[in-house]
Amino acid sequence: MSVIENIIDVPAEYNSEIFGQFDCNIKKIERTLHVTIIARNSELKIIGGENSATRAKKVIETLIEKARAKEEINEQLVNYALSLAFDDKVETLNELDESVICRTINGKPVKPKTHGQKKYIDMIKKYMITFGIGPAGTGKTYLAMAMAITAFKNGDVSRIILTRPAIEAGENLGFLPGDLQSKVDPYLRPLYDALYQIMGAESYIHNSEKGLIEVAPLAYMRGRTLDNAFIILDEAQNTTPAQMKMFLTRIGFGSKVVVTGDLTQKDLKDNITSGLETAIKVLGSVDDIAFITLTNEDVVRHPLVQKIVKAYEDYENRNKKTDKGNKRIR
Repeated sequence: MSVIENIIDVPAEYNSEIFGQFDCNIKKIERTLHVTIIARNSELKIIGGENSATRAKKVIETLIEKARAKEEINEQLVNYALSLAFDDKVETLNELDESVICRTINGKPVKPKTHGQKKYIDMIKKYMITFGIGPAGTGKTYLAMAMAITAFKNGDVSRIILTRPAIEAGENLGFLPGDLQSKVDPYLRPLYDALYQIMGAESYIHNSEKGLIEVAPLAYMRGRTLDNAFIILDEAQNTTPAQMKMFLTRIGFGSKVVVTGDLTQKDLKDNITSGLETAIKVLGSVDDIAFITLTNEDVVRHPLVQKIVKAYEDYENRNKKTDKGNKRIR
């Protein structure tokens, strides 16, 4: 394999972002793509095999474009750019910059950071009901919340309804003090956090008092018909089949629904089937209902979270194979 040299000019103002702390980004590119990168003044010389050097050049050029767009160059972004480079698709990463959903109260753009997330928001736009299934950190709830707030501000819906089952995460909290709202608030805190970040506390409180934004446990949905609303059911893996059916049959005209869940983090008792699992089997062929599965590649939290998710997936897959082998032996 012939060795080639590629030279890239890196604008001085982006040097620290492209290189990373202690040159960690450049070192990761060198290790992953098996190239040598030499910095001279404002130039980077990339030395390696033809494919590797070309991919490294495209990765660095993509990072420069991200820096120009004032996007944070973090480990997660570098990892994702490298994973796309192996499929020669790293240039497509810049296409995500065109998919800004809205901006937070601080002006930060909310947009998909992976192609899986981009497909997720495209499905939400297209379908009446979208099921977003995947591990923690893939942005399922946050992106759905951004889509709901955007639809509300644009007048596409007249209200937002956010709900989740009130189930403890594997522990019994006992009796909580306070009134009914105080008792259910801890279960709904992640939804409040996203609302405050995107919409701002004052705007949320104002619209909440007018009944235009509602955050409530799933049990409150029984007996209601929800017209012209953007409805998000979070933590759907903790619903029972009866609760899921009850929720889906509340939907009225002009409404849009997003159901999010992670089948690997069920808090139901062992003898109870998840309503999300049943919905996947029952509704898979129904028109105007979309299902998308996000993976550990779509995790946008700290890269260690991505490794943890992958490790648990591998562990569970090994256990499944062992269980099947034991059943055959019997």
